[in-house]
Amino acid sequence: MKNLRKILFPFSLIYGIVTSIRNFLYDKGISKSTSFDIPIIAVGNLSVGGTGKTPMVEYLIRLFSDKYKLATLSRGYKRKSKGFYLANSETKMEMIGDEPFQYHSKFKNISVAVDANRVEGVEKLLTKIPDLELVLLDDAFQHRKIKAGFYIMLTAYDDLFYKDLVLPAGNLRECKSGIKRADVVVVTKCPVDLSEDKMQEIRNRIKKEDSKIFFSTILYSPFVTNGKEEKTFSDFSNNFIAVAGIAKPQYFYDYLKCTSENSLTFPDHHHFSEKDIQHILDKAQNRKIITTEKDYMRLKNLLPKEQLYYLPIEMMFLGNEDGFEEVMDCYKVLF
Repeated sequence: MKNLRKILFPFSLIYGIVTSIRNFLYDKGISKSTSFDIPIIAVGNLSVGGTGKTPMVEYLIRLFSDKYKLATLSRGYKRKSKGFYLANSETKMEMIGDEPFQYHSKFKNISVAVDANRVEGVEKLLTKIPDLELVLLDDAFQHRKIKAGFYIMLTAYDDLFYKDLVLPAGNLRECKSGIKRADVVVVTKCPVDLSEDKMQEIRNRIKKEDSKIFFSTILYSPFVTNGKEEKTFSDFSNNFIAVAGIAKPQYFYDYLKCTSENSLTFPDHHHFSEKDIQHILDKAQNRKIITTEKDYMRLKNLLPKEQLYYLPIEMMFLGNEDGFEEVMDCYKVLF
């Protein structure tokens, strides 16, 4: 792996220069960045996948949806529709993508839209929902054509951005200096017992004095569900297989205490074919199938309902949740 990184490093230098020039043009106003007279919060990261954006967006939905008329706007990765699409009661997962469909399925009091062009997406949201009060941009940290009012940058504890390299030698979408756009940095997927000394060490390495830094972890439910009933793992007596098509499934497998013998991994955002479904069923051999909540959105109409369950998760801040909420409330007040 080290030798491969050495080979790819020159390409990373080129990629880093290109993204830095792009950011410079936006920072200096040479390239146009559109802002709106409505609060917009962008959630994203510097690296490719696996930082916990979906739990973060869901946390913000829970925090704000009872107070404000709220909409999420995503790209809609691997969806079958084109352009702007506002979810409705007839919407299928394929039309908006798995993550937006998850928001749409779980939170009935918000609007969920997709558009690869975030500027046009916000414009159309405001046309269709004139009394809209807040927009959450999902995975839009590098989408410089729109200027959000507040940026939340995520970095995973076991893959901290300052230890990484720019693509293709590493996983960074842009140079580490991109952190300067962040109003808040959240270190995600931390151990529950992360010490204050370790937190301070990470703060010192991040070196962003004008940005608040928070730490969070993933809470897995003690139950799995199929949307109608809940069961504990003991109900299955370890007689199940786990299926995941997410960027970093190891947390999921570790929690379920899975091995390679009873787990099956697919690429992130994978569209399951008939062959894939048959492979899952052959592996399961009539045992229960436990998947992630995101994968459940893609599998629930493809696998037997009585056989398929998913494991719910939520994000929890470590030690300073009130501080995060105060920062978010200040943004709303200042707007």
